[in-house]
Amino acid sequence: MDFLSPAQLVGYVAFALGVTAFLQRSDRRLKLLNAAQSLAYAAHFLLLGNVAAAASAVISSVRSLLATRWRSAWLAVFFVVFNVGVGVRVATAWTGWLPVIASSLSTIAIFLMQGVRMRLTIFVATLLWLANNILSGSIGGTTLEAFIAVANLSTIVRMIRRPNAS
Repeated sequence: MDFLSPAQLVGYVAFALGVTAFLQRSDRRLKLLNAAQSLAYAAHFLLLGNVAAAASAVISSVRSLLATRWRSAWLAVFFVVFNVGVGVRVATAWTGWLPVIASSLSTIAIFLMQGVRMRLTIFVATLLWLANNILSGSIGGTTLEAFIAVANLSTIVRMIRRPNAS
């Protein structure tokens, strides 16, 4: 495995953006950085040949941007249905459904939840992305999801300990 291939280098960019996103206590900053991380992820997975993960990442990026401005059950339903529809078209194996389910969970979290509950739901989605990345041979992505899980849990603990601090 080439640690410095173009695909892996883009994965390292996604890693940096993702860790930074999940260290944010601000939901808005989390969503903006997550949108940027998702675009890098899309390029990364396209280069790795994982079309289902790339498609889910693009959808996630748009979703995260819209979620900074609107919180809507209708948007959540739209993005989940759209993501599943794309998954039906591009997922060629059961493993292709891991990012689709992860993205759908994150959609529900980002549009309908906030604070600790949102981050816990995203944590479950992170575990699904982690499994996808291991199976895809993604060095940066596997590292990203492991670090996101740790960073997200750390932020959850801080938020529970100091619920009113910014």
